[in-house]
Order: sequence, then structure tokens, then C-alpha cells
Amino acid sequence: MRSLAFTLLIVINAIGADWPQFGGPRRDFTLPPGDLPSAWPEQGPTVLWKRPLGDGYSGISVSGGVLYTMYEKRDNDSVIAIDAKSGKTLWEHELPRKAKPSLDLSQGPGPHSTTLVINGRVFAVNTVGRLAALDAKTGAVAWEIDLWDKYGGVLDRGYGASPMAWKDTIILPIGGRGKAVMAFRQSDGSVVWQHGDSKTTFSSPFLIQMGGITQLVVFCGDEVAAFNPDNGDTQWSFPHKTDYNLNISIPTFGADGIMVLSSAYSGGSRGLQLTWSGSKTEVKEIWAHKKLRLHHNNALRIGDVVYASSGDFGPAPLTAVNVKDGKVLCQDRGLGKCSIVGAGDRVLLLSEDGELALADLSPSGMKVLSRAQVAKSRAWTAPAVVDGVAYIRDRSTIQAVRIK
Repeated sequence: MRSLAFTLLIVINAIGADWPQFGGPRRDFTLPPGDLPSAWPEQGPTVLWKRPLGDGYSGISVSGGVLYTMYEKRDNDSVIAIDAKSGKTLWEHELPRKAKPSLDLSQGPGPHSTTLVINGRVFAVNTVGRLAALDAKTGAVAWEIDLWDKYGGVLDRGYGASPMAWKDTIILPIGGRGKAVMAFRQSDGSVVWQHGDSKTTFSSPFLIQMGGITQLVVFCGDEVAAFNPDNGDTQWSFPHKTDYNLNISIPTFGADGIMVLSSAYSGGSRGLQLTWSGSKTEVKEIWAHKKLRLHHNNALRIGDVVYASSGDFGPAPLTAVNVKDGKVLCQDRGLGKCSIVGAGDRVLLLSEDGELALADLSPSGMKVLSRAQVAKSRAWTAPAVVDGVAYIRDRSTIQAVRIK
């Protein structure tokens, strides 16, 4: 048997400390240890600038001193580039958003997907599946594709997955027979491959390595599945069903080969042990329960523990679960439902009520070091953190907060 090294694969060679895509450079919402301070002044962290921004949950990408995100503008979805130092608009490009009678936008109109910045281009997907490649400096259109009209697969709450780069392609889950996942050429948007029959998902793809082989993992509508990123061939799959196919969060994966996936409503969580055997990946469920139900925020793995807010539209305590046996180690109700960015054992948390906090996490609990109210309007988007500044948005504003 070949030796096995489990690693999360860095999918972008980020320059400096950029945050060029969903979840940061490694798509895992982490910073190097030491990148978060021990406390803030009593008056809280310094707000460098704050400005209005339209509705939306799109994350913030940061590349070369420019922020990129999306928001609703006059019933379209606008991709916007903002100067990181001043907060001033550099350019905007509106993506058409024709009304679809099947869309349920009761929790907000979106957009939901986070932009990808690579090779001088910004790749963006709006609420109705309009995929665009834009020049990062000017916003000029290189190409656009209507995913909904051409390939189907947009869910009733709008498109949510964020594009991922692989070699000279970008990869997106689409959904439906033969089109579960598709790869598009970065240069012109042509289809490189399409494969799989899995249901559409809101979750974003990520990469792992098994036995030295790179695999593309997608938390699909009713299963988690892995594909060959070069041609889309299915590597393995494991069922995980929840109400309305609402698998939204991105799974965690560690050096021990344990993948933890979680969803709210009826889904719950499960731990999967991945092992490399001969020339294939074997997948075994090692635990499953509904004591952790991750809705739309992210989970963070630290050592042998996964931390995440557990709950959908009720209370959502921060919950710690042992990845090896699924044991719930602690729960903390000190903050509301949170997004988490980690730097070693220290974390930055942003609650849906707009409270920003520094804390140390351990299997025995959470120790809050500092906290400050920074936003108001349903802050469901995880902060992007670059060079000691957290870029934060809610449904009405975007701001830069000096946290270190």
C-alpha cells in the first residue's frame, strides 16, 4: 500500500496575505497562528471606514489592496471593486437578474456566492446563475454565461456556491443528470468537462489529497461526493440527506483523514473516515447524530475538535464536537449564531446580530477576550481578514475594522 498523506490543498497561490476567494487562501477560514491579538482596547477595535452597501450575503474577496464582493442593485446583482484603504468604489458591473417565479427570497434577495480573484480576473456568479469573468482592474467583461438557461440546476433560493480555481479552469457545482459539477476554461468560459448526477447544492467545492491524488469534494444536495478535478470522474460518494436538500456549509477535513459534514433541519452531522487503499479511496462512517446541526455558517477544526454554531432559526450555541467519535464536548450560548475565522486556538467570531468577538477555544469551552458591536443588519457573511484588518458586511453596510 502506498503511503498516505492527508492534506487540505491550497488552491490559490495567494500573493502576500490576500483573501482571494471563499474561505480565504485555503478555503478553510484560517489565518497563520499569531495573526489575531489577545484583546482590543476598551472602546473596541478601530473602524477605518464604513459605507453603505446594498443587500446580499456574498463574501468579500481581497486581492492586491482591492475588495471584491456583490450586492443587489436595482433588481440586478452588482459586482463591485472597492479600494481597501479608503472604501471608495473603483468600478462596478451589473449582472442581469431576471425574475424567476420559482425563487424563494424570503430570507433576503442575495447574491450569495463569493467572488474568486485569480490571474487578473474576477469570477462571479449571481443569484440566478449568471457566471461572469471580469477584468480585476477595470471590470471589463471577458465573458458571461447564463448557467440557469444553459445547464439548469439553480435552486429555489438562488445560486449559492462559490467558484474554485483548478489549473486553467474554474469549477462549480451545477446539478442534474450529467452536470453535477462542471469545469469552465478561465480564458473563454468554454466547458472543459461536466460529470455526475448529484443534486444541486448551495455548498462550495474544495480540494483534498488522497494517496497523492487530488480530489474535488462537493457537499451535494443529498450526499458528499468527490471527483477528479481534471476530468470530473467520480472518486467516491456517501449519502447525507436533509430537508429541502439544504446542505449549505463546507465540510472540514483533517490530517487524520476524518471529514465532518453537517447540515440543519433533519440533516445533522456525521464523521467519515477516508483511507487510501490500493488505488482508491475507501469511506467509512464512524459516527452520526443530530446534536450538531450547522445551518449556513462555517465550521472550524482545531486539533481533534470541530467548532460551529448549531441550529437553524432558533438558538444556535457554539458547539464543540470530537471528530473521532462525535462526542459533544461543550456548548456556549454567549454569542448568537456565528461565522468563525481561526488563527491557531484563537478565533474571530462575527454573530448574526453584528457582534465581533475575540476568543480562545478549547474542548472545555470558549473564553471571550474582547467583544464589540460593529454591525446591525443580519451579518451572515464571514469576515475576510488581511494584514490585521477585518472586512465585514451585513445587509446594508461594508466596513474595514482594524483588529490588530
